[in-house]
Amino acid sequence: MRLHVADHPLITHKLTVLRDQRTSSPVFRQLTEELVTLLAYEATRNVRVAPIEIQTPVTTTTGVRIDDPRPLVVPILRAGLGMLEGMVKLIPTAEVGFLGMVRDHETLEPSTYAERLPDDLSDRQCFVLDPMLATGGSLGAAIEFLFQRGAQDVTAICILGAPEGVAAIEKQVEGRDVTLVLGALDERLNEKGYIVPGLGDAGDRLYGTV
Repeated sequence: MRLHVADHPLITHKLTVLRDQRTSSPVFRQLTEELVTLLAYEATRNVRVAPIEIQTPVTTTTGVRIDDPRPLVVPILRAGLGMLEGMVKLIPTAEVGFLGMVRDHETLEPSTYAERLPDDLSDRQCFVLDPMLATGGSLGAAIEFLFQRGAQDVTAICILGAPEGVAAIEKQVEGRDVTLVLGALDERLNEKGYIVPGLGDAGDRLYGTV
């Protein structure tokens, strides 16, 4: 597994505002979108492209276009939805699938309650969006789901991660083509499975508690 932890003052600044408990939901949503666009630059470094010849106002030249099959962006519901717009702004031609996963607050084990994905993901580059990599249960289950559908190249983008979650994903995906991109790697998990210092429950802060 390849791990990339962003090191950029703009990302750190935006994360600082996200962490602040006084930040309102509208501001939180806007900053999340901006952060994901910044992280997506690194996450898409190896996106597949094909050469294409174009005509400029001066001459012909060869450039590149996003290759087929198109990349697939998969937000994990519900919090991953807050990251979707920032990702598709960067890759507007990507297709979007959805995975609904929920974590039991006592056992911390994930379960899938909804999915909307192509039946065959062979040869597709998949980008999974999940704001918080805590225990690694939900993200790990989502990555496994994609590989079971035939995916061979998966990149996960998370705003924050804990060392425990990174270790769990690394162990689970051993031997597979997986890249993990984090906005920051925090200190640890607490006894309730929350990231410390973290930013709380990303879904609640994006959309409220209902």
